[in-house]
Order: sequence, then C-alpha cells, then structure tokens
Amino acid sequence: MDGLTAGRSLHTESKISTTIHDGCAGLGNPTHVSIHRSGRYLHRNCIFPPVNRCNRHTVVHHAVAEIQRRNQRITELDNESGTFSGVKFIEDIRRKHTQIIKTGNTPNLYNKIIQSCAKYGLLEDARQVFDKMPERNISSWGYIIAGYSQHGYCQEVFKLFCLMQSEGTELNQLVITSVVHACTNLDDIKQGKQVHAQIVKRKLDSGVGIGTALVTLYVKCGNIEDARKAFDIIHSPNLVSWSSMIGGYAQNEQGEEALKLFSAMKHHSGLKPNQFTVCNVLRALTALEALEQGKEVHAHVIKTGFDIDVYIGSNLLNMYVKCGNIWDAFKVFEDLPTRNVVSWTAMIAGFSQRLYGDEALKLFSYMQLARLKPNQFTYSSVLCACSTRALLRQGRRLHGQVIKNGFQSDLSVGIALIKMYASSGITEDATLVFETTSEQNVVSWTTMIVGYTQSGQCEEAFKLFIKMKREGVSPNQFTFASILSACASVTSLGQGKGIHACIAKTRFQSDLTVGNAIVTMYAKCGSIEDAHDAFHQLPDRDLVSWNAMIAGYAQHGNGEKALQVFEQMQQAGMMPDHITFVGVLSACSNVGLVDKGRSYFNSMTRERNITPCLEHYTCMVDLLGRAGLLDEANKIISEMPYKPDALVWRTLLSACRIHGNMKLGEHAAECILELETKNASTYVMLSNIYAATGRWDSVKRVRQMMEDRGVKKEPGCSWIEVHRTVHTFITRDRSHPQTEGIYSKLKELTLRMKEAGYVPYVNLSLHHVDDEQKDQSLCYHSEQLAIAFGLINAPFGMPIRILMNLSVCGDCHSAIKFISSIADREIIVKDTNRFHHFKDGLCSCGEYW
Repeated sequence: MDGLTAGRSLHTESKISTTIHDGCAGLGNPTHVSIHRSGRYLHRNCIFPPVNRCNRHTVVHHAVAEIQRRNQRITELDNESGTFSGVKFIEDIRRKHTQIIKTGNTPNLYNKIIQSCAKYGLLEDARQVFDKMPERNISSWGYIIAGYSQHGYCQEVFKLFCLMQSEGTELNQLVITSVVHACTNLDDIKQGKQVHAQIVKRKLDSGVGIGTALVTLYVKCGNIEDARKAFDIIHSPNLVSWSSMIGGYAQNEQGEEALKLFSAMKHHSGLKPNQFTVCNVLRALTALEALEQGKEVHAHVIKTGFDIDVYIGSNLLNMYVKCGNIWDAFKVFEDLPTRNVVSWTAMIAGFSQRLYGDEALKLFSYMQLARLKPNQFTYSSVLCACSTRALLRQGRRLHGQVIKNGFQSDLSVGIALIKMYASSGITEDATLVFETTSEQNVVSWTTMIVGYTQSGQCEEAFKLFIKMKREGVSPNQFTFASILSACASVTSLGQGKGIHACIAKTRFQSDLTVGNAIVTMYAKCGSIEDAHDAFHQLPDRDLVSWNAMIAGYAQHGNGEKALQVFEQMQQAGMMPDHITFVGVLSACSNVGLVDKGRSYFNSMTRERNITPCLEHYTCMVDLLGRAGLLDEANKIISEMPYKPDALVWRTLLSACRIHGNMKLGEHAAECILELETKNASTYVMLSNIYAATGRWDSVKRVRQMMEDRGVKKEPGCSWIEVHRTVHTFITRDRSHPQTEGIYSKLKELTLRMKEAGYVPYVNLSLHHVDDEQKDQSLCYHSEQLAIAFGLINAPFGMPIRILMNLSVCGDCHSAIKFISSIADREIIVKDTNRFHHFKDGLCSCGEYW
C-alpha cells in the first residue's frame, strides 16, 4: 500500500469514528500530512476543528487525544509504506501541548505550534490556534504571515499585515520579508513599493534578508534600477543577494552590468560563486554572445571543482549554441555525468536553432532509446528542426507521436507545429493546427502571420492580423514586424502607413525591431523619403538599421546617397557585414560607379576580413556588365571560387541584351539552360537580342524551343493601390470595370505624347509585324494600363505607384517619362530590378538601367 492509499484509508476511518466532545469534533492529523506529502492536500479539513464552548487548551487537547488513539496504526502505516506520514510532527505537537498545560498560556509555545503547522501547509489549523491565542506577540504574527506567504496565500498575507499594523504591533524581518515575497509572487510592484516605503521609514532596508527580498521583488517585476538601488543599500550582501542582482541584469538583457557585478563580487566580497551565480553569469554571457568570456567561466567551473550538473550544463550548452559554437555545446553534453530530459532537450534545441535538423532528429532518437520520455519542450524543439520541406515527412511522424502522447493541446507544441508546416509552405495544415489549438497567445498568432507572409499569402496575413486585434490579443513587436513585412512584400504603402499609425499608439514605437521593419517597409513600398524620416527617428541604430537604409537607397537608384550612409555608418563605429556590401555594390551598379565598386569589393577581404560570397560576385558581374565591360564580367565568372548559378549567367545575359553582344549572350543563355530549362525570362532575353538585330529566324527558333519544352512566357502584370484597394492589370487587359475609360485615357495620352515628341521603340517588339501594329501593342502594356487607371482615380497631386512582375521595357520607360510631364504627376514604378521615379519628364535611373 503506498502512502497516498494508506492516507486515504486512515482518512475514511477518521470520518467513521470521529470523537464528539463538548461541541468539538477532532480529526486526526495523520490523514492530512500523509496525503499532503503524497502530492494531494485536503484543505477543507484540519487538525483543529472550530471551538465553540471549549477552553483555549481544548483546541490542542482533542487533536492530540485523537492522535494518541491512532498512534499505533500510524506507525504501522509508516513501516508498511515507507512514506512520511507525520508521526514526528504529531509527537512534536503533543510535547508542546504538555508544556502548555504545565506552564499555562505561554505565547511562545503557541507560536511553536503555529510554526509547525504552517511548515507543513496546515494553515487552517495554524490560523485557528493563532485566532484563539490569549496573547500574541511579534513572533505569532511572523509565523502565521510567513506560513501564508510560503504557501502562496498572498491576499491573506496582506490582510494579516494590515490587521497587525492596525493593532500597533512592530514589524520584524520575518514579517517584512514574507510580505515582500507575497508582492513578488503576485508581481505587485505597487504594493511592494508601499511596503518598501515603510521599510525605509523604519530604517530596516540595509539588512541582508530584507534587502535581498526587495532586490528579488524588483528584478521579477522588471524594475532593474530600483533593484540595484535596493542592492546598494545592503550593508553586507550575501551570496543570494549577489546572485539575485546578477540574475536580474541577465534577465533584463543587461549582460555587461551583470559581468561587472560578478567581477565586483569576486574581488571585493570574498564570496565564492555557487551554481546559481554561475548559471546567471552564463545567461548574461549568452545574451552578449561573449564566447571567449564564456569559455573562461567554463574553465573556472572546471578548475574550482564544480560539478557540472544539469543546470550548469544546460546553461553552458545554451551559451555555446547562442555563440554559434554548436560542437563545443555537444562536447559539454557528452561530458555530462548524468543526463535528464532537460539536458537532452537543451541539446536538441541547440541543433534545431542552428539549423542542424538531421542531428536534432538523431539525438531525439537516441533520447528515446535511453528510455527517457520527451516533454512538451522536447517536442517543440525537435518539431522546429523539421521546418524544411526536406524534413517534413519526419515532422509529420512526430506530429503523430505528439497526438499519441497527449501533447497536441500544449501551446508551445502547437506553435512549433504551425511553424513547421508554414515554413514548408503547407499553410493549409498550419491553419488547421492553429484553428484547432485550444489556447492561443500572441506567439501563435504571430507565427501564423509569419507563415502566411513567407508563403506569399499576404492578404491572409492582413485578415488574420485584423482578426487577432478584434479578439483582444495585443500584438507584440514581432507581430508588428511580421505584418510590416507583409506590407513590404506586396508594396502596400496604404496598409503599411495604417500599421505604422497603429504602432505609434503603442509602447513599441521606440522598439528597434519594429523601427527597422518600418524603414524597410517604406523603402520597399517606394517611399524612400518616409524611410529616411523613419531611419532618423530611430532612438538607436544597429547593423540592420544601417543595412536597410543603404539597400533602400540602392534599390531606388540613389547610389551616391547609399554610399554616404555607408560612410556615416563607419564613422558611427558600426562594422559592416556581408549584407552591407551587397547593398553597397548594388548602389555602385545602379549608378555606374565602376571604380568605387571595384575598390569596395577588394576592401572586403583586405580591410574587413569578409570573404565574398556568390551574391557579391553577382553584383560585380552586374556592375561591369551594365558598364559594357562584358569581357571583364565574364572573367569574374570564370575565376570566382564558386560554381556559377543561373542568376549569375542571367545577369550577364541581361547585360549582353543591353549592349547587343550576341555571341556572349548566346553563351550565357546556353549555360542558363543547362541549369534550368523552364525559366521563360532566359528565352525572352535571347529573343530580344535576336529581334533587336532583325534575326527573326532565330527568334522563331527560340519560340519553337519554348513550345517544345512546354515553357510559357509569363504575362506582364502590374498592380496599383488606390483607396486601400489593389487593382491588377495584364497586357491588353479588358476585364476591369473601367476598361472603356482606361483605354480612352491611353489614347488621349498617346496623342499628347506624340505631339510632345514621343516615338515608340518598335524595334523592341518581338513580333515580326508592321510598325503600326507594334505601336498599338506597346501602348497596351500592363504598366501603362495601370497608370491610366491611376490618373483617372487617384487624387490629383498624389504619386502613382505601380508594381510590376517583369522588367519595364524600353518603350514603356520612355512613354512614362512623357506621361509624368504631360500629367504633371510623379509616377513610381517598381519592376523586378529596382524602383524608377518618373517626374517632370525624367527618371531617377538617369537612363542607366
């Protein structure tokens, strides 16, 4: 018979044979202590029943009498089950009861009974003794308040504290620390500050016990400044005080301060760190990604003979993982003398975070072979490792295990499943998991929004964001950053401005993650001026901020401005990374700064110790190709330490089209078609090269090749947003409700353009037809239809913003310059390569595109 069963049996006996004496019914204590120690506590019953006509000694007397009657049975249960059932506690109560009878109403003996009952969670019993005491002293109040505080009855703590003060009883350390702990448990900083004020008034704040309790309160409530003030007042901080303050800095992402305090502790206090101190220091180093200092702490742990238990081991694992040193983390894991679910989970999570999905799955299998049962955190970690299409099949099997083991309703597991399916592009399954999860929080909503955005379903992302707000879930900084990314993906400036206005009403307007997302959104939505303003309004800037602004200016064709920002970034002491140089080289390419581009490319290795990647070489091919240096561009491809991909060859082919180099263009096209045969743009660019030189037989041959291989040219498509509604147009489109007005507007514009000197670039058409037919065909390209619609519907003076799925053709580029002058309207066109800002008959590209 186990302890719980034995306890229940005794509890049943006590109900049947309850002794009635003088209006008081007594139930034996063993029932309660036995059940409590087995993990179950029947709070409604207590040792000391309500006292009606009894004298004050009766409170203890009947309980002890009942205990004595059953003492033999209790001892038998102890011997049988091996479970503590309260015999020692009962004997202690009996001794104290005997002392009360002999000495009279001694408060100290009553206090000991209160203390003993409170220790074992028998708070109703302790309270009845307290309420019936003939005389209370400061210890009586301290023990009863401490009992309620230790067992989480915080409201009772506050009530007793107020009652104590109303009776004029002085405060002592036990009372104060208990009340402060109650405030800490409730995260009630307002109540805590009121108690703190009374502590200061009585000049008790310099004591180590009270001071440490205050530090813990402020740390838990996130008020790190007041925590430090409370810490500094303590006369002689002990190890708990130091560890609490160091942990507070680590939790509040102030790693530098945590390390300074740790250093001060080692040099001035004479105290040696314990495992909690070490764990807090490791958390600080993890946040700072300070690998070398982390290794020093690791060496110190080994040198001083610390046992690397599961707690220190897990923190060492996390530190190495966050610092990108996954294999040192694995060595720590292998060297652990014992491993539990926590250590296995930490290592699986490390592999998952560093995108070692196969290793995470192998380790999960070994964990199961070790007969350890995964918990919800294990499952959420290993599921995140399956967030690629390559591992989706294993992820589905794990989903089955999750259901079998009953973790499908756990929120963290649900979020991991949503991420797994959404990252693999299976948004239907992600949506199903999201909708069937019983509990939702801001993380699950945000994960689903990110999934829709990454899979190109931005309209669904917008709908979900609106639904989230309607259901009363407050977005956090990651939600806002994700929905801004959706706005940027579809260049929805109207939506983006609406989200920005929403952010301005929240505490996230100064958050750096959100600020960077705002800068990126405006830049990608074509409003580089708003991006500039948002950048300069950032209270602080990190590398992401600078990179966003450099890339923004580069994409808008303002290369000189991009390079100015790059110089400002270096002057501010920010070190560029490989992403920075992609933006810088693109800026040089877009405005033809060949010499500067070469210089920046060479400085990557010489001055910054950054090894150029394939993307940097592609930028150099683009820079040289646009400038007509085709042989040098081809040499870059042949000499670079990477196998050329289709994008590099396509970049060279585009340059060959611009400069009419048919031979090199054919070579580039052949290389592309060896890598991918289904990309229509390769055939179209090669056809353009042939068409521009009148080689119509070659054009026909390329078309036949497309037909034989089942390749279809993607139709030109353009989008325009007016009054928060997106309108879509394709070439020669007549499906729009305003078709008649749009075509009428185009005819009017064409006549006025010709009067102003516009001549169609008919040689750019692929059709071997007469010039008049080419002229008419070019007039009805999707971007011109969208512009005509914008001129009809957008308020006068508002820029017209067009998004295209292809590169703007030369004829449309020329036509839009004329339209911007005739209509006196700024027109911003984003094609697959860059933004073109047309105004007063000119384009921001300076004809260099």
